[in-house]
Amino acid sequence: MTALAPILQAYFTQRLAQRQASAHTVASYRDTFSLLLRFAQQQLGTPPSRLDVTDVDATLVGAFLDHLETERGNGAATRNNRLAAVHSLFSYAALRCPEHAATIARVLAIPAKRTDTTIVSFLTADEVAALLASPARATRPGRRDYVLLLVAVQTGLRVSELTGLTCGDVTLGAGANLRCRGKGRKERCTPLTRPTARVVRDWLTERHGEPTDPLFPNRAGGRLSPDAVADLLAKHLTTAADRFPSLKAKRVSPHTLRHTAAMTLLRAGVDTSTIALWLGHAGTKATQVYLHADLALKEAALARTAPPTVGRARYQPPDQLLAFLESL
Repeated sequence: MTALAPILQAYFTQRLAQRQASAHTVASYRDTFSLLLRFAQQQLGTPPSRLDVTDVDATLVGAFLDHLETERGNGAATRNNRLAAVHSLFSYAALRCPEHAATIARVLAIPAKRTDTTIVSFLTADEVAALLASPARATRPGRRDYVLLLVAVQTGLRVSELTGLTCGDVTLGAGANLRCRGKGRKERCTPLTRPTARVVRDWLTERHGEPTDPLFPNRAGGRLSPDAVADLLAKHLTTAADRFPSLKAKRVSPHTLRHTAAMTLLRAGVDTSTIALWLGHAGTKATQVYLHADLALKEAALARTAPPTVGRARYQPPDQLLAFLESL
């Protein structure tokens, strides 16, 4: 018998700490195992602190994943995120209790579920202009919102990176940029255009904060939460939609502004490798979605193809056996 509790506790206090997991990762994994342990208690009647490693086998984990989708209404992406956390724990458990290798291997063999790929949503230049015109810049909160939205659209920072910015993260003058820490605790610098740099400089002058103070504070002077950013975006979108009705047909979140920055770079001719570095992606695979989303690029490719009036010779297989294969 090998108790699960000390392994799970060591996983959080040692494994994740050694890997310097972000607070977001720790919170996500915490929620996953809280849900899993409660589910195991309902199914087995055993308190979480008394569960054995062998109790949480592939059958139980599979039932838990089905429970997430059927009873909690989670999508495939959320299911896969929960499964990734379970896999991470059991990979660690394999080193701590090799006597349960067979049970652990069956859990690790549970595959992720395939998800549908959707085309990313982004704002056009006119929609961006309408959004940026919405904050009431005669008020301090309005000026803060304007600078935040402008920075988000120009830099493509994640909402967690935006809310984590401090006054000391801004570098002005030649090579103006913002320094942030993104996914995987990776630091990067994102350049600012001259117009954006001027707006940020004016905001810093008005903000008059210490280097460690948040660049975009809430009313109490603390950091804005991601929910607060989503709320202020929704508020200004409502105003912008009155001026530009096409916004009413789009689902716009803070991440949409990140997509908008990427699409702006792509349409300016920036290659996907550079865009991946700009956005803080680990590789170019995640950046390929923007190629699929840009209809203008596809139309340009279509325009370069031969017109249908141009004759083309039909391919003829040189052999009967090859002809057979071609017919399959």
